[in-house]
Amino acid sequence: MWQDFVQRAQSVLNALGKALSFAPPWAVALVILAVATAAAWLLHAVILAVLNRLFQGRRPYLSSVLNQTRNPTRLALLLIAVAIALPTAPLGADIKTMVVRFLVLGTICLLGWIAMTAAHIAANLYLMRFRFDIGDNLLARKHVTQVRVLLRAADTIVVLVTLGFALMTFDAVRQYGVSLFASAGVAGVVFGLAAQPVLSNLIAGVQLAVTQPIRLEDAVTVQNQYGWIEEINATYVVLRLEDQRRMIVPLNNFIQQPFYNWTRQAAPTIGKVVLYLDYAAPIELLRKKAAEIVAETKQGNPRLTSVQVTDASAEAIQVQVLIDSDSAATTGNLAPDLREKLIAFLQREHPEALPRRRNEIVDASERKAAQPPAAPSARST
Repeated sequence: MWQDFVQRAQSVLNALGKALSFAPPWAVALVILAVATAAAWLLHAVILAVLNRLFQGRRPYLSSVLNQTRNPTRLALLLIAVAIALPTAPLGADIKTMVVRFLVLGTICLLGWIAMTAAHIAANLYLMRFRFDIGDNLLARKHVTQVRVLLRAADTIVVLVTLGFALMTFDAVRQYGVSLFASAGVAGVVFGLAAQPVLSNLIAGVQLAVTQPIRLEDAVTVQNQYGWIEEINATYVVLRLEDQRRMIVPLNNFIQQPFYNWTRQAAPTIGKVVLYLDYAAPIELLRKKAAEIVAETKQGNPRLTSVQVTDASAEAIQVQVLIDSDSAATTGNLAPDLREKLIAFLQREHPEALPRRRNEIVDASERKAAQPPAAPSARST
């Protein structure tokens, strides 16, 4: 069936070439290739429109897959059309050899493009079962982080393999393509070149995806900066700070340097509010007020864990208030709000609880009375 289609298409193109026999051969070849390319482009548009109409409303995911694969399938049809039309084009042997080489390059790039597109479609299909918009989204963050980091690593490997095969089609640079697959193959080359900056970050990304010291939306403290993991890219991590600034941290930093991860085991996280108060502070009233403020917050199911005096110095006591909720974002927003409201409560109703310095003032009479009597001096005789 395919051979019959090819023969019929070539016969039509031969007839077109004979009809244009009065023109120069290069013009005839250009017209034949242009007609074949236009026919492939039109055929692709018609097929895509029919399939979108067929799947629209009933199969939304298949419709999205068609849209994602639109460009690779169009390139595939164009390559097939040029390959069918090339034998009928009146071109010299050298030019046909050059066109064939470009067709081979296009096919290699198409295969790499299809591999990357298929990987992205499979990843999106896998991640559809996980939801981020729930309180306990630990499992979703875990799988999304793994899939996205491994997907970037797979993209890099596909690009290397595609580049290696593409270089092997040219005699002048074939040695560079062969070197990509020498001895231990692609994996050996990747690990052998891991000392290079880009590939070392790639290996670090794979290690992060497997061991998962961090995940998306984890609450972490890096270099004394508290924030949430917003993006994990191939070479760096974007940290969203409390004041909405973005801190860019190299990927290797999470492998080589220590950091705090407040949501490593579970989605809920502990928030801490520390107040320095006078010894006269009413701790029980402060505990009740903190519970009242936390109870007024409806988002994230916040809970007051404890209100304790954790330290005492010569000048003040340290009161620590611990809270938690169903998400790190809620806890991170609640802690500063609770601190502000507790300070306002003490300023308004218990100003004596705020830290004070005590100095003892002694007047001259008291100082003189406190001094011991002077010893009698000896008289000479």
